[in-house]
Amino acid sequence: MLTTWVPLPEDTPFGIHALPYGVFSTADEEPRVGVAIGDHVLDLAPIAAVENLDGAHVFSQPSLNPFMALGPRAWRAVRGWIRELLAEEPHRDLVEPHLVPLADVTVHMPFTVADYVDFYASEHHARNVGAILRPDSPSLPDAWRHLPIGYHGRAGTVVPSGTDIVRPSGLRRDGDAATYGPSARLDIEAEVGFVVGVPSILGRPVTVTAFADHVFGVVLLNDWSARDIQAFEYVPLGPFLGKSFATSISPWVVPLEALEHARVAPPRRDPEPAGYLHDADGDPWGLDLSLEVSWNGTLVSRPPVATMYWTAAQQLAHLTANGASLRTGDLYASGTVSGPSRDERGSFLELTWNGAEPLTLADGSVRTFLEDGDVVTITGSAPGPDASRIGLGEVTGTIRPAATG
Repeated sequence: MLTTWVPLPEDTPFGIHALPYGVFSTADEEPRVGVAIGDHVLDLAPIAAVENLDGAHVFSQPSLNPFMALGPRAWRAVRGWIRELLAEEPHRDLVEPHLVPLADVTVHMPFTVADYVDFYASEHHARNVGAILRPDSPSLPDAWRHLPIGYHGRAGTVVPSGTDIVRPSGLRRDGDAATYGPSARLDIEAEVGFVVGVPSILGRPVTVTAFADHVFGVVLLNDWSARDIQAFEYVPLGPFLGKSFATSISPWVVPLEALEHARVAPPRRDPEPAGYLHDADGDPWGLDLSLEVSWNGTLVSRPPVATMYWTAAQQLAHLTANGASLRTGDLYASGTVSGPSRDERGSFLELTWNGAEPLTLADGSVRTFLEDGDVVTITGSAPGPDASRIGLGEVTGTIRPAATG
């Protein structure tokens, strides 16, 4: 059983088995790379310099991109080095001066987003949305069971947790007319994001088995959605302004290696996917992650990631199947995570059934969609070794009124 000499709060999401990476700053120093442990951040740059660690300069950068680009061998070596520093008492004198209380730091966007793709991989979510928005048509699009459906989002509007979300304005259907104004059906989507570290060659697809050679880690993700704007614009080309105004991610990237105990077999697929989407034999990439969604402090949903029809490995294979290349910092998201029960739905569109079934929050207020001032927080965890839980941190955002003028 691996333990640490660092004092840990009893309910910390970031124990010795998690060790997520992020970018932080203090009042007198510039942003740089750190690792969260308990209620502290381990400042990696000065320790790496003292120990003459190969590539130590990557930890003094204001982004994880240079470190992520080094690839899996470096990721494994650095994680092993950090675990040793925090687990073995003889390293305490070296390390302890570089443990900075989380309360004294500012966390930043952990990496520079190159491209952003969002998928639609939960069958429960897809069927719910189909029943709500297309009641006279089949709930699943024709291609849905054959491939992971997705769309390209806007990398420049991916923001870190804590960033306020300004209510978007756009064109919405009003009877037979189209009217412009602030969205009246502002929603969330509870998702998991996957961060690419190693790029690929243009024209050469990435196979399902090469997933861990390219993906560095995971973040929690909220794909804010203006349902009224989306409903008017998305036929025939899909989401655009109803999605592109903001996507929030958690500030700590949990390494893929930390999720080894969370790996499970995905649901049975019917029909059998095309060859390039076949699950690797004995090497499944379904993930047993547990999410929780809170609305103004009231827990309203617990979406289960293990129910997702398409895995992150299949999504990456499909994303590159036509030869599209990956870049360091690419972000792709699972799509809304929803389970079979009402309290497992990962969007308010589903939870309130498009407003027909309002929710009553703990303070007695009633909600269908988001109101100005509302706060949404998504947290997550995964099973770890020794019956531990791997914390995925949280992603939170507060709704602000639409811009005027």
